[in-house]
Amino acid sequence: MKNSVLFILTFFWGLTQISAQNRYTTFEIKAPQLDTIKKIYVYLPFGYETSSKKYPVIYMHDAQNLFDAKTSYAGEWHVDETLDSLKANVIVIGIEHGNNKRLEELTPYKNEKFGGGKADVYLDFIVSNLKPYVDKTYRTKSNKSNTAIMGSSLGGLVSFYAGLKYPKVFGKVGCFSPSFWFSDEIYTLMENTKKINTKIYFMCGDSESENLVAEMEKMENLIREKRCDCLHLTKMKVVKDGKHNENLWAKEFAKAYLWLF
Repeated sequence: MKNSVLFILTFFWGLTQISAQNRYTTFEIKAPQLDTIKKIYVYLPFGYETSSKKYPVIYMHDAQNLFDAKTSYAGEWHVDETLDSLKANVIVIGIEHGNNKRLEELTPYKNEKFGGGKADVYLDFIVSNLKPYVDKTYRTKSNKSNTAIMGSSLGGLVSFYAGLKYPKVFGKVGCFSPSFWFSDEIYTLMENTKKINTKIYFMCGDSESENLVAEMEKMENLIREKRCDCLHLTKMKVVKDGKHNENLWAKEFAKAYLWLF
């Protein structure tokens, strides 16, 4: 028993040390489409500096919440600690959200009550400016099968939209607690999509909004009409008692990563 307790304490002390070492760096890049300068967070896997290998890339939204509780709004995802513990060979590019412009950036369509609807501009920045810079600066596997986009809530919505709009860029999508309620037009887009080869991981908790599970199931059914389940390109997970927060997304991040990659 004493040895077990010692192991647990040592394990969590190790995670604390990793977090304290800031396992991410940042840089700034012009986003002319958004008329701003975006702060970008970068996670590089252990051994990156001493190897010559190329790595897959995950583009993630709401970077303030990914790596550091000090920069987060309501807790962090512990992305760096999780990937370190998995000895994952992947680069993560976290895109800092636009604060009061977050809703505009992460929504592809306008909502009658909340507005928004500028995701096309935001995604053009990622595809036309950010990704080329990342591929030039870091050793990346730049093809679609090694490029993922991932987020939660509105970030889940815009990630799914990105997978449909840029199927030759993003071959994998992590879609946590997606805000499909924001506009029914996202369902219309899926209905009008002729073919979809993107690998998609859906996840939400059953204690989030009243309709979230049903909304995800509706979208999954639309995808099934476009391709055979035998391809195993879609997974949907509903977490019992899961709530709409960073705690849920942090706990489920590893499972999504392992399935997608």
